[in-house]
Amino acid sequence: MQQDSFSDPVGSSLPHEDEDEDPALRKPGDYKVKQVFKGKMLLWLTYQSIGVIYGDIGTSPLYVYSSTFSAPPSREDLIGVLSIIIWSLFMMVSVKYVLIILHADNNGEGGTFSTYTLLSRYMNITNRDPREASLVEIKRHPTVDLERASKYARNSLETSSFAKRLLQVMGVLAVTMVIADGVLTPAQSVLGAVQGIEVVAPNISKSTVVGVTDAILIVLFLVQPLGITRITFAFSPIVIIWLGFNAIFGIYNLAKYDARVFRAFNPGFAFTFLAHHGESGWRMLSGTLLAFTGVEALFADLGAFSTKAIQISWLCYTFPCLLLAYIGQAAFISVHPEAYSNPFFNSAPPGTIFPALVIAILAAIVASQAIITATFQLLNQVMKLSYFPQLKVIHTSKTFHNQLYVPMANWLLMIGTILVASIYNNTTSLGNAYGVCVMFVTLFDTCMVSLAAMFVWRISPYLVLFPFLAIVSLDGTYISSALTKVPTGAWFTLALATALALVFLLWRYGKEQQWSAEAEGRFPTSHFVRSDQDSSGVLRLTERFGGTPLSPTEGLSVFFDKAGETTPIVFSNFILKLTSLSRVTVFLHLRPLEVPSVPPEDRCTISQLRIPSCYRLVLWYGFNDEIITSDMGHAIMVQTRQYLLQREEEERNSGLSKRSPEVATVQTRSRSQTSSATTTTTTQSPLENLDSAYSHGVLYVVGKEQMKIKPQTNLFRRLVLGIFLWIRENTRAKIASLALPVDKIIEVGFLKEI
Repeated sequence: MQQDSFSDPVGSSLPHEDEDEDPALRKPGDYKVKQVFKGKMLLWLTYQSIGVIYGDIGTSPLYVYSSTFSAPPSREDLIGVLSIIIWSLFMMVSVKYVLIILHADNNGEGGTFSTYTLLSRYMNITNRDPREASLVEIKRHPTVDLERASKYARNSLETSSFAKRLLQVMGVLAVTMVIADGVLTPAQSVLGAVQGIEVVAPNISKSTVVGVTDAILIVLFLVQPLGITRITFAFSPIVIIWLGFNAIFGIYNLAKYDARVFRAFNPGFAFTFLAHHGESGWRMLSGTLLAFTGVEALFADLGAFSTKAIQISWLCYTFPCLLLAYIGQAAFISVHPEAYSNPFFNSAPPGTIFPALVIAILAAIVASQAIITATFQLLNQVMKLSYFPQLKVIHTSKTFHNQLYVPMANWLLMIGTILVASIYNNTTSLGNAYGVCVMFVTLFDTCMVSLAAMFVWRISPYLVLFPFLAIVSLDGTYISSALTKVPTGAWFTLALATALALVFLLWRYGKEQQWSAEAEGRFPTSHFVRSDQDSSGVLRLTERFGGTPLSPTEGLSVFFDKAGETTPIVFSNFILKLTSLSRVTVFLHLRPLEVPSVPPEDRCTISQLRIPSCYRLVLWYGFNDEIITSDMGHAIMVQTRQYLLQREEEERNSGLSKRSPEVATVQTRSRSQTSSATTTTTTQSPLENLDSAYSHGVLYVVGKEQMKIKPQTNLFRRLVLGIFLWIRENTRAKIASLALPVDKIIEVGFLKEI
């Protein structure tokens, strides 16, 4: 680390009465702030969103009619299905998601889990890591500000263990179902695109189709490290041209064939169709829901873009293009009923089949981007709330802070999609597995956002009830139809989502047990070290720990703490077990912020603790800042020195009498003495003491916490905690990964029972 890796001016403060409630440890920057874009930046973000979000929902015109009908439809049935498609796009996407649910973001992050996180900031429904609890901006409305019905509903939820667990499970399942679709969607879309080659090459073999599909999938995942901004340079034009083709084809077919299909805008035709066909019509809904699959990614991808950008791109371009596409295909099918089996290509105007084929293949390939990006966004959310071990997250843009790339997730998704494409090897069997998870996620979104409307936006429950029932009725109807696919393929995504959800919930349960165990040994320094020196100038442990004198050692010791604002647990274990204290001790608390870089003047704050020559340094840094480097000790010394100089200057300016020099006790052993130690006391100022300690050397102390299951734990809990500990041990960051001098690091191991 260079000397200016920390700040130049230091946020100084005098010693506080309660060292573990130091207000200097907290800054507004600890709380994530939603980015707001206007003007050209908003238009640029809107353009990017088209290339990422609408690849999935935008390619649905390729297969909705063929998935809904199993034989050439009559005109009445065609109008009925078109009416269902139109009103589903309007109600499920435009109204429900674009106009309502997108506003239920958590400081700019989208997805069901982000809404659950938002609720947890306004309701007491979740446990938090005690070290990080103060970093969460709680905005719970006072009870007196809620209506009577809202007071009762919130109290019921907060006092019901079942309700809190249900919300937790819904949030986690929504994440895992999107990830399950993330495995399925690339295989489905790319395989479907490659199979489109059969239009011009009917004799192409299945092995060739699968081989080309796998090759394209590998390329698709290989470009993910480039980041959304770079990817959209290629992807956005493809999707924009694709949607434009659909709109132009639709206008052409309406003008040439049957413009009377506009009657489908009357929702009565949808109800007539369902009433006439009964059970068979209800089953056909599993085909029409494909018209809005991808809507769950629209919300989950919110963090990479913004509400306004998505609203503009959907309402002003994507929605009109899709409406024209479905209406135009219906106009063609009404005259040529047999064209339902491949509506896009069959309805293409003369002379456009080859460019349409090329752009359709390209659009189908990039259709996977929406769900891939959503997977990165959701994994980042669950990791921040300790539902999954920490994986490396790369921010790919300095301008748009939530555009992420998760390398491990990317490669695992690639392997999964290749296996799925190779095993299923045709879109029909894959299509049977598609859609069920989407509908469950939309239902979970409806429930979460309804709660947010009551407890975050403070809308009367009576005003929320009717829209909630209307949307839930739509969700429920589609879910019940989609569940008919479970025996023929949908069991795969449900099983995968359930397995992932169990892993997430198991990890979270283990972390909660770990926090509970750690809380038993987390105390302020005054709990185990006397802040005053005895008559001989020696510090001691407190009486509850036997009053043992602390052996002073030379040097500057830096104790690492990932977060929190209390005494690092590694320090308490170090001092209680070794009864030794360095000449100068620094507690280093690392606080990552979701910004590219933290300005030097805001980067660190130092305060002095009650123990002489013991300081707390809180370091804020962005995702592009390099903090842990080989010369970190020098940077810490410089900042501590500036703090002490600033304190002296403040004392002089305030007219305070100069404080008595700090007494440092140094224990030395004469070379000629082998059986006893002589203690000498030297009087030094804090600055002299710091310089002397640094000149002797810097020691970096990190903790290695081992967990042990308590003997009295029952068999089921022992099994769950055993799996947690195995995952924990195999995913922990290793000490060798720290970019510090290897001869200056010491790892202190300690054991906790859970």
